[in-house]
Amino acid sequence: MDAETRATPDDHQALRLWLRLLACTNLIEAPLRQRLREQFEGSLPRFDLMAQLERHPDGLRMGELSQRLMVTGGNVTGLVDQLVAEGLVTRAATSRDRRALVVKLTARGKESFEAMAGEHERWIVEMLGGLPAAERERLHELLGGLKRALTAA
Repeated sequence: MDAETRATPDDHQALRLWLRLLACTNLIEAPLRQRLREQFEGSLPRFDLMAQLERHPDGLRMGELSQRLMVTGGNVTGLVDQLVAEGLVTRAATSRDRRALVVKLTARGKESFEAMAGEHERWIVEMLGGLPAAERERLHELLGGLKRALTAA
């Protein structure tokens, strides 16, 4: 059973849509979480944090990471602590504000993330491969419209 099975034909269409989106998200995230754990002894939050750092080679402040990942500062601190202990990231005070800590991927962290990112992309392509390309493109367009509507609301 998934989130969508809670819906009934009497429920508002918006609720049914939300539950379908949630079900699809869960159907994608569950195998991703399992594969990251099995193949890289990692997690999706850890992958997401490293992805943010990979996009910002000069590093990000802890608060920026928290905002980008949409999690609390405590969650980011715990992840960063683990990654520092494993030598995958560094955390250092900035020259302008010693209270602000900037987190960067190390060379080992970049290498580790690149391996995970390559597999992650392959898994996503595999999971969404059953949907014809034209339908994937149309769904992408429709979800873009939903995103714009939600942002405007």
